[in-house]
Amino acid sequence: MPMDEQLLGLSLPHSPEAEQAVLGSMLIDADCIKDVMDKLQPEDFYLQQNRDIFEAIYSMFIFSKPIDGVTVAGEMERAGTANENTRSYLLQLMEVTPTSANVMEYVRMVRDKSLMRSVASAAAEITAEVQRGVGSAQGMLELAEQRIYDIRRGRSAQGMTPIGVVLQDVMAELAELMANGGQTLPGLPSGFSTLDAKTNGFGKGNLVILAARPGMGKTSMALNIALNAAKSTGKTVAIFSLEMSRTELVKRLISGEGLVESKRLATGNLRESDWVKIAEAASTLSRTDIRIEDNSMLTVADMNAKCLRLDNLGLVIIDYLQLMSGADNQSHKGDSRQNVVSEMSRMLKIMAKNLGVPVLCLSQLSRANEKRADNKRPMLSDLRESGAIEQDADIVMFLYREDYYDKETEERDIAECIIAKNRHGETDTVKLRWMPEFTSFGTLENRYGDEG
Repeated sequence: MPMDEQLLGLSLPHSPEAEQAVLGSMLIDADCIKDVMDKLQPEDFYLQQNRDIFEAIYSMFIFSKPIDGVTVAGEMERAGTANENTRSYLLQLMEVTPTSANVMEYVRMVRDKSLMRSVASAAAEITAEVQRGVGSAQGMLELAEQRIYDIRRGRSAQGMTPIGVVLQDVMAELAELMANGGQTLPGLPSGFSTLDAKTNGFGKGNLVILAARPGMGKTSMALNIALNAAKSTGKTVAIFSLEMSRTELVKRLISGEGLVESKRLATGNLRESDWVKIAEAASTLSRTDIRIEDNSMLTVADMNAKCLRLDNLGLVIIDYLQLMSGADNQSHKGDSRQNVVSEMSRMLKIMAKNLGVPVLCLSQLSRANEKRADNKRPMLSDLRESGAIEQDADIVMFLYREDYYDKETEERDIAECIIAKNRHGETDTVKLRWMPEFTSFGTLENRYGDEG
């Protein structure tokens, strides 16, 4: 072995005793296997022989095969990972492990050493990139943050994922859904039952576009979803507001949650009963983990970096797409605005996938719908400046209110949420109640008494 490889091998943290104890525990006590599988992956084992044994047990566990020293040896022989010492080594593992009582402590040790190796590998990769001298310091910082984030989320392995590993995740998910009688919402709830029934919630890694003409209530709808998601899941909701200040957003949240007229909040013309509602709304809001950033110069990379630092992230909201800066805050003078928006929508989809949470991005519609005399309801072709938005999005929703154009309509204070694209379900139109005095939405079943 070359000297540099030898030194590298010596420097990488690992515990042969802990790896052997984990494997021995699984071989003598099949009941602990499910707990181990929930915490470890094959790449967490440093020694190749131990990794091969764990992979064999992993594969057998997925397909509910009996697991002991003999059956594991047979599985490894069929897989071509066994050698002349395999059977004796398996026997040795069982002999040196008298009990499986402490298996989870050994699992913790193996996982800890694996994380340390991943950090060392990431540091080496980052150092090599810096020494190459290619790219900006900002780019290096983003690379470093992404590598550390991947490690924290258990995605440090560079290899492709075997289907057996994915199968286990799918089976576990199906079992959980079935255990709840098929009533579990697969994705993050919007808080609007009629909308969730069509979308099944917003899935992890989904890019959701909410588009409308100005004045239709895009921001209000997004804030409703943000508060509903924060309250129902307990997760962090990150809001990037490129147009409104954080104080304006919080006033809107108070208005919608406390049913305090937004005009009264804006003017300060508040009654004693309003203060009671404001206090109750503030108490509810303070128990949620909603983070607000109102820097109008943020790029997608900036947003991604900020989200990477949030441990319990559940949803990202961006208000709105056309106000965002291009990559590295450059003006892209040589590019058309359509190309810039297309680039950003693609980056948003990648961000959603990397973060593993839904990203709800608001978008401005062109005036094309208002030029139509017969039907002003938005269509996919109305998405402003870029067909790439439609292509990258998993869900595209439009907001439309008939009373915005026709004051005499019977559909007063009724909003239509038009699901124009739904990669994981059906397209349809859902009707919601629009409460202009509170700049808030609700389901049509909601009834509010006299708030005077």
